[in-house]
Amino acid sequence: MTAELELQADPLDLPLPTEPPEPRAEPVEPPPEALVPEPPSSEPELVAPTTTRTGEPAEIDPRELDPDALKVVLRLHGHGHQAYLVGGCVRDLLLKRKPKDFDLATSAHPGEVRATFRNCRLIGRRFRLAHVYFKGGKIIEVSTFRANPSELEATNEEDSADNGNGNGDDLLITHDNVFGTAEQDARRRDFTINGLFYDVSEGRVIDYVRGRRDLDEHYIRTIGDPEIRMREDPVRILRAVRFASKLNFDIESRTYAAMEGAVEDLPRCAPARLLEETFRLIRGSVAAPSLKLLSALDALKILLPPVDAYLKQRGREGERIFYAFAEALDRRVASGEPLDDAILLATLLVPISRAAPPPVESQELGAKPSVSQAIEDLLASFVQTARLPRRIAERCRLLLLAQRTLTGERRRRGASFRRHPLFSEAMTVFEISVEATGEFREALEAWKGGELPPVRSEGAPAESEPGRKRRRRRRRRGPAGRPGEGAEAAAPGSTPEDTQGDADGEDDSGPDSDEPDEA
Repeated sequence: MTAELELQADPLDLPLPTEPPEPRAEPVEPPPEALVPEPPSSEPELVAPTTTRTGEPAEIDPRELDPDALKVVLRLHGHGHQAYLVGGCVRDLLLKRKPKDFDLATSAHPGEVRATFRNCRLIGRRFRLAHVYFKGGKIIEVSTFRANPSELEATNEEDSADNGNGNGDDLLITHDNVFGTAEQDARRRDFTINGLFYDVSEGRVIDYVRGRRDLDEHYIRTIGDPEIRMREDPVRILRAVRFASKLNFDIESRTYAAMEGAVEDLPRCAPARLLEETFRLIRGSVAAPSLKLLSALDALKILLPPVDAYLKQRGREGERIFYAFAEALDRRVASGEPLDDAILLATLLVPISRAAPPPVESQELGAKPSVSQAIEDLLASFVQTARLPRRIAERCRLLLLAQRTLTGERRRRGASFRRHPLFSEAMTVFEISVEATGEFREALEAWKGGELPPVRSEGAPAESEPGRKRRRRRRRRGPAGRPGEGAEAAAPGSTPEDTQGDADGEDDSGPDSDEPDEA
């Protein structure tokens, strides 16, 4: 029995999980041929005018435009197509913000775009998009003007049925592969501030949806009837929250009311889309204001059930603690430090993990220590239905388990813990939690100084108290594989965590060898 227990391993001593191959319903598209950047052209250099035809300055300074996006637009013009800068880049330039990327919309069909640029690849199955590649891995995305299938329903019922809108009460869009005009493309977009086009050759903004007004008034407003637009695609709830938080805009009252009504339709959306949009809120350094808005809309019960339960059960104090973690995470993301999704998710789940009762550890051989059942269920749901990679879910779980060691709640040998591949990431989560709450600062300084934190004993019964089973020390292996003399066997039924302690006075691995074990 003792030998079997010694074979049990702490999950933080195991190799990092790898993503197992998953079955795919559809064949994987073969990788494209290597695309090389657009070679130098013999065409005369294409430049955007600095003034409009009336002699007024261009509404957006050409120097603020991406030169590669400008090249794509002007070459499409040269081949007789309409082409505009669209969406977020126009919005951000008008707000004097630096765009993350530049997207284009054109009258050219995908095949025509590909024929125009040798460094182009078509992607997408529901609707074909063109990616034009440039040096350094830059991609300019070019889409063909599209129409909203819902707007075609009144004039063409057959088209409406083909696009998944045959049921008059069901507004959810399942297909939108319909080409259209520039104005139709602007009106099919979600919010007025994202429906602005910029005509580079004219130096002017084209506004079919009164987006300039809402930019000036700092409003998030849907294009068209808010009730219809939200039920067409409930993921727009998360997009509205993200834009309002990112730009510090208000959500227009009718739009907000429609968002409240459409929350019940979120489960009908693809779980992978919901998860990705949720992560975009966290990655964008606006987790705190976004999660507050989602909580007010009662959408967290669908997106992050453990967080919703924690906030409702803990009241004001729970809100204070949770949003302190979210704000500390936002500051870290805004500083430019790269944080992967496992760190982002683990940081938000730390307060829930600490507040949950200690999980009941399985007594079976090889059983892994676990975090709270609600978090285990959440991670399992993300993996099974939302396509969260298993390696991210497992890394998140291990990072949460490591917090118990970093706070001193759980004893491990310091030298082996510091060598673990996840130690640096676990320390990042711990630093954010210390910044959020001010707790465990001494423990953090101890780990940074190469020492071990004091063992936490608050709320834990003393070892001599009646009713507590005394732990036996694990057997220590001596040189050449011989068991160490005087070491007692591990207690039958002890968990993998219990077998991490060393025999008192028997180990020379470091200052932690004489410290007592803590549950």
